[in-house]
Amino acid sequence: MSVEDFGLKGPRGWAFRSVTVDAEPGALVAIEGPSGSGRTCLLLALTGRMRPTEGRAEVAGLQLPRKMAAVRRISALGPVPGVSDLDPALTVAEHLRERALLQRRFDGSLRALFRPRAERAAAAAERVEKALAAAGLDLATLPKRERTAVRDLERLEELRLSVALALIGRPRLLAVDDVGLKLSDTERTAAWGLLRSVADSGTTVLAVCAEAPEDAVVVRTRATATGSDSDDGLLATTGEGTAEDTGQDTGHDHDADAGPDADQDAATATAKHNDEDTAEEGKADAIAETGRA
Repeated sequence: MSVEDFGLKGPRGWAFRSVTVDAEPGALVAIEGPSGSGRTCLLLALTGRMRPTEGRAEVAGLQLPRKMAAVRRISALGPVPGVSDLDPALTVAEHLRERALLQRRFDGSLRALFRPRAERAAAAAERVEKALAAAGLDLATLPKRERTAVRDLERLEELRLSVALALIGRPRLLAVDDVGLKLSDTERTAAWGLLRSVADSGTTVLAVCAEAPEDAVVVRTRATATGSDSDDGLLATTGEGTAEDTGQDTGHDHDADAGPDADQDAATATAKHNDEDTAEEGKADAIAETGRA
């Protein structure tokens, strides 16, 4: 991942600006900053789900914004509030089955579609099993095993499930928002251990947080007291990555809501629209087979 002078401006000003960072494939990249400093907008822009205004970025050899659709295909979202939320009423098994069906519908080769059904089912089950193992989620430890509803999962278990669902697609870039949200210190350490292990396997991990671990490539965003459209008051921070931002910190959990660029609805609508462009046709099949009709 290579990013230079990256910025995104909306009707109310800059969400983030002057972001520069270089990271090798398989790196753990932490976007560190307070809520309201454009962290989530930056995460969505680097995964091809929000269109940047200025600068350049290259993800897995793909240029942004020219190749946004291609970047979306090789990236996956873990938990991003308001964008990729899990359905609390569905069970773990239903989420896994639906994602596997969607994956087969859109990413399978033509030859794979003509393989015997039992062979395709076995391949899907193997992919799910590997994703669960990579995310560290043991279904046997859940209250009702795979029939446990999402609403009954602990926060760390929910994070692991979201990551497992993302890994079913074997992405080259995994994006996770608010890593430490509602986690204890011990759980936060475990969460970073999970993301580090995913990165060690070769998948670049992009994670939003309030405080980055020491071994991460860090991009720091910080809101200032000014809401001006001008460059006055821009605060630059230094580190392995840098960012300037004019957002006001309102204390909201979702950054897209608090920055001067766009509210949460804009970020959510943009990301959901782009994801739905590649998934809408397969939803009916997945819903029918998972009993969500």
